[in-house]
Amino acid sequence: MTMGLSWQQGPLGGATVGRFLTPEPLPQRLLFAEPLRRRMRVKLAGEWIADSENVVLLHEPGRYPVAYFPIADIRPSVLTLEDRATRHRDLGDTAWFSASVGDRSAAHAAWQYTGLPDHANVLQDRVAFAWRAMDAFYEEDERIVGHAADAYHRIDIRQSSRHLVVRDGDRVIADTTHPLVLFESGFAPRWYVPREDIDEAALTPVEGRTFCPYKGLASYYDIGSHRKAAWSYPQAWSEVARISTLVSFEPDKIEVFLDSKRLALEPGQGVLPHGIDRGLDPDEMLERGNHPDRQRT
Repeated sequence: MTMGLSWQQGPLGGATVGRFLTPEPLPQRLLFAEPLRRRMRVKLAGEWIADSENVVLLHEPGRYPVAYFPIADIRPSVLTLEDRATRHRDLGDTAWFSASVGDRSAAHAAWQYTGLPDHANVLQDRVAFAWRAMDAFYEEDERIVGHAADAYHRIDIRQSSRHLVVRDGDRVIADTTHPLVLFESGFAPRWYVPREDIDEAALTPVEGRTFCPYKGLASYYDIGSHRKAAWSYPQAWSEVARISTLVSFEPDKIEVFLDSKRLALEPGQGVLPHGIDRGLDPDEMLERGNHPDRQRT
């Protein structure tokens, strides 16, 4: 799960809970581009194919941030123009490239806008790489997973004494007066419950895990007939280590009450789940959660 400037309920996300204080309504879609101000590199077939300190990050409504590299900072002869061409609703004609290193080739691996309007010329002569087509992306010497990091993304965790109860009909699944509440940019608060306050017999582990670029690898649970109604980060990354092993419950799938008021999933809170990046072992992510001294950029 991830959000920030243009995702979920962020100010450019399309379902924001706030508003810009302007006399005239803003366009329904606002795109925002800014310099990343971090060295970013791309790896394919074990070799660096792009290395730049001049990356531009594009925030587009309802999408994860995308990094655009100057053509001059991309290794020569790696990209080959394809016959494929598409058109972006705001940015115009789009050319696509395959990427090749040695015997390794990836189709639809990168794209470039070739018919940009004048107001978007900051993206002129820049190429973006398809995340799943590449082996890895790095900021300095640390691997970034999921997508380019959103500088507007923030997580705060607070201890609470509010009364949180989770029910499946007449059965009490969880009952606590000391939950942790996780506030994440663009998201409604998420409530995490200590294991000792949960009837763990009600939780059925399910196959399949997703990961959050900001929290780590998530495991899921069915509750009765409610599919994936709860989740947990067994070894959350160091920045959010306080929620490790705790369980959070999805209020649109199971009854969650906070101080006797039933919670509901807020508009714009649907999640586009991440699979694991190419070449990224789930055990590697769990190992990362075991090292609190390893900080992310």
